[in-house]
Amino acid sequence: MRFVPIKSLEQQDIQCLHRIRSGLIGQRTALTNQIRGLLAEYGIVVAQGITKLKNQLPAILDDADNELSSLMRTTLKELYTYLTQKNEQIDSITVKIMEICKQSEVCQRLSQVEGIGPMTATAFVAAVGDAKNFKNGRHLAAWLGLVPRQASSGNKRILLGISKRGDRYLRSLLIQGACAVTRVMNGKTDTRSLWLEQLIKRSNKFKAHVALANKNARILWALMAHGTDYRGA
Repeated sequence: MRFVPIKSLEQQDIQCLHRIRSGLIGQRTALTNQIRGLLAEYGIVVAQGITKLKNQLPAILDDADNELSSLMRTTLKELYTYLTQKNEQIDSITVKIMEICKQSEVCQRLSQVEGIGPMTATAFVAAVGDAKNFKNGRHLAAWLGLVPRQASSGNKRILLGISKRGDRYLRSLLIQGACAVTRVMNGKTDTRSLWLEQLIKRSNKFKAHVALANKNARILWALMAHGTDYRGA
């Protein structure tokens, strides 16, 4: 059994910021969906996406020809104010996390890896702490739930989907970063891009994203455990 490593005060501070930001994003998403649902009741359809709603809602509220009542306009204006406040709160915490990343030598080294930004780097440092708590990068990837589950019996080895154990938030950040890498890899001839291209052809994009997230987790472990700079993969 692997126990949760004891976290320093700095790690706890960083994790708290990430948790607050994640919670605010969830609240913003729920509020956005609620506004879109209320508008749909009046026959007003707004495309999905927070930015589109934020851009279109003021014009909808100012449009005197739609079927919105004065009470509903007032209510939607209040919800729009709440939405604006959520955006400001999220931006404020994002700035704090970005500043932490700039001031941390470890986070700066981790951010050199493709698909690893300030959010993932700070969350990784906060969750892992001392990378030497793990025997190797493979153990860390397993701790994050980025390895296949097994249903083996005797000489028969059966691999299933990833275990999804460990830190769900950090795992999602690593996979999101992998998705960003695959979106910009077209036309590139470096080793990583060619490896991803062949992997997508053999399986699919989702499996390629998970495989790259696993690979990045191992690289991040090596950078932290050995204190080295990233030299490409």
